[in-house]
Amino acid sequence: MAYGQATTGSIFGQAPVAGGETVLIKSAIGLTREVSVDGDGHYSTGSLPLSNYTVTLIRDGHAVDTRSGIELKVGTATEISFVVASVDSKNLGTVTVTGSKVPPIDVTSVDARTVITSHQLDTLPLARTAEAIALLAPGVVSAYSGFTGPTGNPLVSFAGSSVTENAYYLNGFNTTDPLSGFGGITLPYGAIDQQEILSGGYGAAYGRSDGGVISQVGKRGSNDWHFGAQLQWTPRFAKGDLNDSYYVSGNKAGQIYQRNSDSKSWETMESAYLGGPIIRDKLYFFAALEGDKRRGNSVGNVTSPYDTRYQDHDPKWYAKLDWNINDSNILELTGASSKDEYSGSHYNYSYSSSATGSFHDFDTSSKTAADVRIIKYTSYITDDLTFSLLYGKQKIVYYSAIPGYNGTLPYVGGPENENPAITGGSVITNSQTVQTFNNPNHRSTNTNLRLDVSYKLGDHTIIAGIDNQDTHDIDDGTTTAGPGYAWQYELGDPSTPISGSPFVDAPGNYPGGSTGYFVAKDIFSTAASVRVKQRAQYIEDAWQVSDRWLVKAGLRNDQFTNFNPDGQAYLRLTKPQWAPRVGFSWDVNNDATLKVYGNVGRYFLAMPASVALRGAAGSTFTDQYFTYTGIDDRGIPIGLTAIRSSTGGPISANNEYGQPPDPKTVASQNIKSEYQDEYLLGFSQQFHQAWAWGMKAQVRKIRNILDDICDTNTIANKAKVLGYSVDDSTLNGCYLSNPGRSNTYLIPNHESGYFPVTVTTQDFGFPPVKRNYYGLESFLEHPFDGKWYGKIDYVYSRSYGNSEGQVRSDIGQTDVSATVDWDFGKLMEYASGYLANDHKHQLKAYGSYQLTPEWMLSANVALISGSPKVCLGYYGADQTNPVGYGSYYHYCGGHPSRPGDAGRQPWQHVVSLEAEYRPAWAGKKLAFDVMLYNVFNESVATSTYALYGTATAPNVNYDRVQFWSTPRYVRFGITYDY
Repeated sequence: MAYGQATTGSIFGQAPVAGGETVLIKSAIGLTREVSVDGDGHYSTGSLPLSNYTVTLIRDGHAVDTRSGIELKVGTATEISFVVASVDSKNLGTVTVTGSKVPPIDVTSVDARTVITSHQLDTLPLARTAEAIALLAPGVVSAYSGFTGPTGNPLVSFAGSSVTENAYYLNGFNTTDPLSGFGGITLPYGAIDQQEILSGGYGAAYGRSDGGVISQVGKRGSNDWHFGAQLQWTPRFAKGDLNDSYYVSGNKAGQIYQRNSDSKSWETMESAYLGGPIIRDKLYFFAALEGDKRRGNSVGNVTSPYDTRYQDHDPKWYAKLDWNINDSNILELTGASSKDEYSGSHYNYSYSSSATGSFHDFDTSSKTAADVRIIKYTSYITDDLTFSLLYGKQKIVYYSAIPGYNGTLPYVGGPENENPAITGGSVITNSQTVQTFNNPNHRSTNTNLRLDVSYKLGDHTIIAGIDNQDTHDIDDGTTTAGPGYAWQYELGDPSTPISGSPFVDAPGNYPGGSTGYFVAKDIFSTAASVRVKQRAQYIEDAWQVSDRWLVKAGLRNDQFTNFNPDGQAYLRLTKPQWAPRVGFSWDVNNDATLKVYGNVGRYFLAMPASVALRGAAGSTFTDQYFTYTGIDDRGIPIGLTAIRSSTGGPISANNEYGQPPDPKTVASQNIKSEYQDEYLLGFSQQFHQAWAWGMKAQVRKIRNILDDICDTNTIANKAKVLGYSVDDSTLNGCYLSNPGRSNTYLIPNHESGYFPVTVTTQDFGFPPVKRNYYGLESFLEHPFDGKWYGKIDYVYSRSYGNSEGQVRSDIGQTDVSATVDWDFGKLMEYASGYLANDHKHQLKAYGSYQLTPEWMLSANVALISGSPKVCLGYYGADQTNPVGYGSYYHYCGGHPSRPGDAGRQPWQHVVSLEAEYRPAWAGKKLAFDVMLYNVFNESVATSTYALYGTATAPNVNYDRVQFWSTPRYVRFGITYDY
């Protein structure tokens, strides 16, 4: 059986029972294994590197039956049985079958798994990212476009989970974003041998994820030298335009917001590879390079009218060395790198004439550089005992700089909310285009140590191991640009307090505020170096109960510890976190033509490093409110009158005034990790020699979440009820907690000790935590037969509740486990509805057709129903702001508004085609291809602005389109493979 963060496959089967029988397994990379056939006629061997295999039945030292051309798939078991030998086991001569048919159904798997091979990647019309590949799997959908990975890659959601709940692996090493869990580091597209997409039911070897797993296995050298190169070009003239975006609310309804149609770009992709034997049958080498260059211009919105001319360069490389020390020992060395380099310049842009003018300033330049090094050792100690050890290290540098940066001017936000009585209806800003800047010295390291042991004992295959990970986030921080503050123009009801708690008076009580216009002076700053330690142990038994029944039972135990900048643990989740995983597979007909399978499992999720920045490291996030009677030519308010507040100055809704919290008080004393339970039940059937179909039901239920609670008034009041004398100034702004459970907090007393204060969900006014997902999948598949391959997959699903997960897509909030959700009870009223990653209908179809020996045609179709819209306004029928958060309550114009009540985004209908021509006159080594993405050029809204404001002072941005789906583009390519 394959195991661990899988980079291998396995072979098993049956043979006629006879004395002295063995099965010889030989790969194209020189590895040879010979295993015995047991008394019941079974054999198996695991942890085999991905390659082309020849499997031979040996009797009395002679080959009597051979199957060649066997391609293994990662993480799966391939059945090679020698039933033909039972016809006449005494007199049978040597039989050789080349390219023999492999049963399409893996009866040893109990999970939801999709494996895409390099052959499919070469033929299918796909964007060249790991996430685009993952979208082929059922239940995987594109996430909110504002969320991206470390090098700018788009992200996906698995079966209703948020984007930070996925895990990424490269040759078995965990490359998941160590800061916040947004994506991970991936291979150059042409270096991918296979990509495994686990969307549910995975075994105990996998952890720190309750979404899905994207695991890539890179190519390796073989006994034959291969090299090649590819050039792909996506020209500007062959790309469709994004739709323009318009205001649809308030006094600006119908006016243009952003002229996307004037934004143009083109892209080139250059890649090359080389692989072969350094020492035949012993030492192999493979290397690949890839350079993706994008250039173009991007027109900003009317509040920031600049035409940004940019270039984005994403170089990647991959190298692998495989050493077959002998037939019992293998050493693998992997190196990989992925970078994203961006630079740009701002030019003045006129919305009245659609013309680009003179140079304005430079855009923020950035360079994110990730490097990965991995060493893996595998030892086949006996036929039944296998040991593997993996150690890897990942380093990421996050550099950014602002050429010609002007640090004297403050950033002006929300200029569309400037008082028109002063501006005449236009907007007044300045040349400051930078709102915040990041520490240019920011970097991170991540190490991963895995030890896995597999032992076959009779009908049991037992695997066990450890999975340790250490992350350091160094010099992380973000600061408000300019003089250290920004001006944010706002509009509200002139007679209603801006905030109820902390209290800020109504603007109408001050000069210039009679019509509800006011301005906030914003200050934001974080800075810290922190680390996270994660440990795990697991064991799993695959018990072949009979020829037809397989049971897998596993148990995983995770421990998570997060440290503050002083190296003190503020979150220690080290008590046993038992995660049982149990699955079964029933080979109904005992011939791999009909499988019924099921799985039940629990999955824990760790907290990434970035949680400490605002939760445990002393952040600053304040607003001071003023009315104004004028605006100068730099967009800076003048004639200021401070609006009375409870502090007499700046206020912070989360008490973030820069003071570092006591690590003992950061989290609830009885806090537990987020975890989810999952249930799978399905079947797969080969109903014809060339066809298979199946169905699968999947249910996920979140059982516990970890987020911050900021209702310190309720905590203080509960302390007073308990008879404690509490100084409110000693309270933290927020506390990491388990919403939905009672939490016990430590509150400093007057004697250098602490008061334990237990607060229930009823005290906070919280509803029960809920995130439920259910999906029903049906598929029909035609395996590749040398002529064509095709698969159609339909998923009907629902994702509903009051917690998306660690982040919030509807408002684009990236603060992991520190979102607006659960901060106060009033923010959670009417919060239960359809969640952001809910797509009721998902129909996917993809395949390829070898039209002639020289022509290959392929297609990829995705018909996806839209996600729910959200309307967030002020609180209750009176549209007040009792907790100081503004337009973040689940009310819309004074009426309750659950997620989804505001409607849904439109369906997406994406049809993509590709044609490849490999001429015989070039020995089929040369190929020309053209891909047409989104044939019908349908570009629809995927996200709209959710903040409504109030009925008397509507937010002009409400329901404005923020992101569109990708319009049509054509990609031309030329490839040479030797």
